[in-house]
Amino acid sequence: MSDGWETKRRRGLGHDWTIIKLGAPGRIQRLEVDTSYFKGNFPESCSLEGCSAGGVPLETVQDPGFVWKTVLARTKLQAHTRHLFDEVMDAGSVSHVRFNIFPDGGVSRLRVFGTIE
Repeated sequence: MSDGWETKRRRGLGHDWTIIKLGAPGRIQRLEVDTSYFKGNFPESCSLEGCSAGGVPLETVQDPGFVWKTVLARTKLQAHTRHLFDEVMDAGSVSHVRFNIFPDGGVSRLRVFGTIE
């Protein structure tokens, strides 16, 4: 469990998220969310959103009012499992993704597959 992303237990409302800049802008075609080795501390569910933010400062992208397009709606997860999503929503060309986990937990790996534009 030393690899991946693990958050501490959330005591209040809300959820945890992280923003990832992709290597190149492109269209997302499929995803992998891996909770391997997280048997007791895996997220109940996750979602993924994308945006085209080339040249936009990170502070603007992090703003709660910034517009994100849904790539994967909130989806239930299981412990110690590689979740493969071959059908995702078309968000157009994206440069950044926001990975949301509800309410907290650990994820070994997030893979975003697509075509470069």
